[in-house]
Amino acid sequence: MRTTLTLEPDIARSLQERARREGRSFKDVVNESLRRGLASKPARPSKKRFTVKPHEGGFRPGIDPLKLNQLNDEIEVEGLMEETSGTNPAR
Repeated sequence: MRTTLTLEPDIARSLQERARREGRSFKDVVNESLRRGLASKPARPSKKRFTVKPHEGGFRPGIDPLKLNQLNDEIEVEGLMEETSGTNPAR
C-alpha cells in the first residue's frame, strides 16, 4: 500500500542512518520498525504503590487492655447460669 507519511526530523534521520548502516532500503527499515512497535505490548502506566502508615493506637486512660473481654465473659456466665437453672426468660 502506498501512503504519504510525515515523520519528525529526528525519526527520519535515525531511520535513514539505520538504512544506510545496514545497507537496506528506507522502506524496509520503516516497515520493520513499525512491525516491532506494533507487536510490542503497550507500556502500562505505573501505579503508585499503596503504603500503610502505622500510628500509635494506644488506649484512653482508665482502660485496661487486659480486661477488654471481662464484660463479655460476665454476660456469657450469667446466660449459662440462667439456662442451667431454668430461669431464662427467653425460653
